[in-house]
Amino acid sequence: MVSWTGHILPVAVTIMTWFFATGLVAWLDNRERRTFPRSLLLAAIAAIGGIVLVGWSMHRATLTGAYVSLAGAILIWAWHEISFLTGIVTGPRRESCPPGARGLARFYYAVAAMAWHEIGLALSALGLIWMSRDAPNQVGAMAFTLLLGMRLSTKLAIFLGVPNLSTDILPPQLGYLKSYFGPRRLGAELYLAIAGCVALAGWLGSLALAAPSGSAEAAAASLLFALATLGALEHLFLALPFRDGMLWGWALPTRRATSGTN
Repeated sequence: MVSWTGHILPVAVTIMTWFFATGLVAWLDNRERRTFPRSLLLAAIAAIGGIVLVGWSMHRATLTGAYVSLAGAILIWAWHEISFLTGIVTGPRRESCPPGARGLARFYYAVAAMAWHEIGLALSALGLIWMSRDAPNQVGAMAFTLLLGMRLSTKLAIFLGVPNLSTDILPPQLGYLKSYFGPRRLGAELYLAIAGCVALAGWLGSLALAAPSGSAEAAAASLLFALATLGALEHLFLALPFRDGMLWGWALPTRRATSGTN
């Protein structure tokens, strides 16, 4: 049975957190470069707070513990996103893909363009998993790992080529990454990625519905279900004529002002 505390509220909170956190990161990373050091410092403090929140909540298998653990994971994830999108932590290669690169060579260049960022995410996921390995509340570790898996799937799909390559929230300092995008096409790999996200969301949703109504277990599964559903939606956006600026145009004041003068 669907309940407010166990199912509806966790899903609503996850969607709102995803929407406003993405917008905040986009706003910070599209500001003037002189603001980046302060943004990175604040994000680092928030990430440390996120680690504290995950550590505090992992021994509390309660409704509050589930929300706090998710919040901690999002704060840590946000620091990685801000450090990447400001161009501070990307990879050893900081230039466009060579025009003639094909196959494995192109894949190597693409990996080199963002290797440090991906390694940092993987290490953080492993750290959170290790922290909460024997704890009753592992929502933070599972949420962060889920975000990492969906992000890798999205990047691989874009590298291979997708119909919609909307880059409204990609900041100017990372413009060279567009050269690593694949051709505009709808391949089997995108279908598989969408199907995988939908299947995962369905499984998590079944766990949420099977848990006692209004319980912490239901809320935890619902939070993860919402993340997986958002991941499926982001993959679906790659196949549809959808521009991310439609959702986060409010977070890009400079571009909005510029477009208004054209």
